[in-house]
Amino acid sequence: MKSYSIALIPGDGIGRDVTAAAWTVLETVAHHSGFAVTGTEFPWSCKFYKETGRMMSEDGIETLRGFDAILLGAVGWPAEVPDSVSLHGLLLPIRKAFVQYANIRPHRLLPGVTGPLRKENFDILCIRENTEGEYSGAGGRVHQGTREEVAVETSIFTRAGVERILRFGFEQAGARRGKLASVTKSNAQKYSMVFWDEITRKLAAEYADVEVTSYHVDALAARMIMAPESLDVLVASNLFGDILTDIGAAIQGGLGYAASANINPDRSAPSMFEPVHGSAPDIAHLGIANPIATIWSGAMMLEHLGETAAAGRIMKALEATTARGIGTTAGKDKTDTITAAIVAALS
Repeated sequence: MKSYSIALIPGDGIGRDVTAAAWTVLETVAHHSGFAVTGTEFPWSCKFYKETGRMMSEDGIETLRGFDAILLGAVGWPAEVPDSVSLHGLLLPIRKAFVQYANIRPHRLLPGVTGPLRKENFDILCIRENTEGEYSGAGGRVHQGTREEVAVETSIFTRAGVERILRFGFEQAGARRGKLASVTKSNAQKYSMVFWDEITRKLAAEYADVEVTSYHVDALAARMIMAPESLDVLVASNLFGDILTDIGAAIQGGLGYAASANINPDRSAPSMFEPVHGSAPDIAHLGIANPIATIWSGAMMLEHLGETAAAGRIMKALEATTARGIGTTAGKDKTDTITAAIVAALS
């Protein structure tokens, strides 16, 4: 029997609950589908930071390297650990060390879920550059605490990095409806975004079957709200993709449905799968966190591992569950109730 080793990082707050829910679903679908999943849990979190001064063990990256995939819940406890510490101590190092340069986030309404728009027929896949750009971490501060203090944050765009994420976007669009929206801001950022546009035009000649349109990020944000059905695949830089996918989460009903995958396309290292929502300290330990985003992320993990039929079974179970009205209203259903309904729909 084929078996997959999965590193589990529940993290903080509701991350623990939603990771447990997703793992229950993954074990169930694996049992029904003729393969196995073996999970190893790691305590890396803000609590771990307070105890050790590190967000993960010193050998954390090398430890994770031996797994087939990583499932992460949520990281952050801003009342005790600044987000800049938690993000740069765990999530970003994993993305960069394992060259998970493609962040994939699907945005569509599940049956029974009501979004804020009077539109239901949209299906958007956002591809976000995940390892450089505006989140490169290049910069610094001098004369701290004085009137002369200066802070510099430098975006890094490499030809290799921009070309590979755009090529990934073209390939995803070719496998879907053949429409790619390249997100830019070249009217204001005359170096990095003009560079992005030039590479987009160069690659477009290689993908004649894909209709590509370059949008300024502000215009694209408006289009996601006014005409989301006109969009197929979006490809954007790290910052632009981060912001636009929050719009995507909003129009699909909220962060409880927002799944994501951090992909290493050449599979030279494990990929990581996680919900977009945070640790939600205000509802942590109340048992009302919606696990659907994490379970959807688990389905994306199985698809990446080649278990496409099992991934499809999870998505059908999610759709059957929300169609019954379960997991469609924030706080109405317990985490365990939603999970049990999805497991039952898998049978």
